[in-house]
Amino acid sequence: MIDVRYFTVNILNKTFTKKGYSNIVLDNALSEEKIELRDKKFITHLYYGVIERKLTLDYIISKYSSKKVEKLDDSIVNILRAAIYQMLYMDSVPDSAVVNESVKLTKKFRVTSASSFVNAILRNFLRQDKSIELTKDNDLNMQIKYSAPKKLIEQISKDYGIEKAESFFKSSIEKPPIYIKINNCNIDEKEIDDLLKDYNIEKIEKLPFCYKVMKGNIANTEAFKNGYFHIQDIASQICCMALSPQKNEIVLDVCAAPGGKTFTMAEMMCNTGKIISFDLYENKVNIIKESANKLNLKNIEAVLQDATKPYKVEGLVDKILCDVPCSGIGVIRRKPEIKYKNVDEYEGLPEIQYNILENASKYLRVGGELVYSTCTLNKNENENVIDKFLSNNKDYEPVEFLGELGYPFNSYKVSLFPEYFDSDGFFIAKIRRIR
Repeated sequence: MIDVRYFTVNILNKTFTKKGYSNIVLDNALSEEKIELRDKKFITHLYYGVIERKLTLDYIISKYSSKKVEKLDDSIVNILRAAIYQMLYMDSVPDSAVVNESVKLTKKFRVTSASSFVNAILRNFLRQDKSIELTKDNDLNMQIKYSAPKKLIEQISKDYGIEKAESFFKSSIEKPPIYIKINNCNIDEKEIDDLLKDYNIEKIEKLPFCYKVMKGNIANTEAFKNGYFHIQDIASQICCMALSPQKNEIVLDVCAAPGGKTFTMAEMMCNTGKIISFDLYENKVNIIKESANKLNLKNIEAVLQDATKPYKVEGLVDKILCDVPCSGIGVIRRKPEIKYKNVDEYEGLPEIQYNILENASKYLRVGGELVYSTCTLNKNENENVIDKFLSNNKDYEPVEFLGELGYPFNSYKVSLFPEYFDSDGFFIAKIRRIR
């Protein structure tokens, strides 16, 4: 029988030292072992929870430790993080058992000398009724409450104001919703309602074929395996609606992997016309091809292509989607490790994003439309890129879009926050070539 806490702390050690993507690290670890479903759920909850609340947990540890957290052995600090997370956010195990199991872990990780240290910190935390002592510094309190780094809070606050920042970071530690896009080329909504009735799917009225999943792992269903829907956040579906590809048009998706927006647009076009989907990596191109085949979408051509270099296409196209590589801040509730990256790492992204946009625009016909989008909330990567492009290219004009959805759709550029549609953080801008 697997020791779920040892397993979790072990992969936390790998995640924080190697700085890999959490979903990939966890999936690889779980696939290597035969683990019961109940244990998988426990591991997944604890693993993501520790990553999501890392700064909060470290703040608590610092209040009871004579050593700075960064000076502690990796295994010790992750044992403490996991233990405190269980005490605060998981009700399945009594606190006393958490303490005892955590002390045992020091032996399994061969740091037995730290047993009394771990025991003392956890028992002192319990004596203080597991309280988190906030400060008189509001900025520091945001870091503690939402486990968000100072520089990231400052960036979002500077760009959008303190209220928007606090709303965003509050949502970032909540459970993210799951949305699906029904493959209207393969099945109608009445049939999908019957197939997925056990998952309490809820129709999103303003978006065609969009449903919110209220419970269960919908990726395990036969309907998913048969290509009757794909899983896609509501923001990405809105992005496709903004471009609004029509039947028989030629569309470019220049940074397409893993392909969700390509699939939604192909379905919007009812399997007519053509969508040419680019990606820089062959394995990702193959993933697009395999998923398109599963969804029975025949109007997709997946191509190996660097979006900054001349394209392998003939003639000009009707629509272009530039969903460019970005810092990913908008999806931190799904990939919490992103928020701990140094914001300075993103400084070079706007130049890459602009180059992709500039290059893509050359392939748009007069009268054709282009959507520029990211899954981040950073004006340097969003508004500044599209406005620089419009300033430098007088053959293009801004286009307002999706006014029927209401606020914040009152412009040619929109920043989506979770508070609007319970979506990921996202940016969408739309332009048209006029000559």
